[in-house]
Amino acid sequence: MDNRKQRGRDGETGAAAFLEKNGVRILYRNFRSPFGEIDIIGKDGKYIIVVEVKRRLHNRLGTPAEAVRYPKQHKICKTFDYFRMQYRIDSFCSVRFDVVEVDGQMECHWIKNAFEYLE
Repeated sequence: MDNRKQRGRDGETGAAAFLEKNGVRILYRNFRSPFGEIDIIGKDGKYIIVVEVKRRLHNRLGTPAEAVRYPKQHKICKTFDYFRMQYRIDSFCSVRFDVVEVDGQMECHWIKNAFEYLE
């Protein structure tokens, strides 16, 4: 595995631990569908949260959250639709799309409601 992939996996592991420490129950990690992947799916109070984890060593190219643009958001939403159908989750359940930024020192910044559901 190359360093970039390993850093990404380390970032996801750090983000999951951070979320758990902040009261999130992790339901799934790296959920895959024909449409894409969701890094973390968890439960935060009444919400099912869909979390994209972005790790960058520096912000020269922008913040990690800025890398979660429309095409990525659309893939995440399609993947969540697949998850919802596969696990028969009611369409009226409260869902939130979050981003956890992980920096070079493995510090996490949690952005709740980072984007809205896209059809």
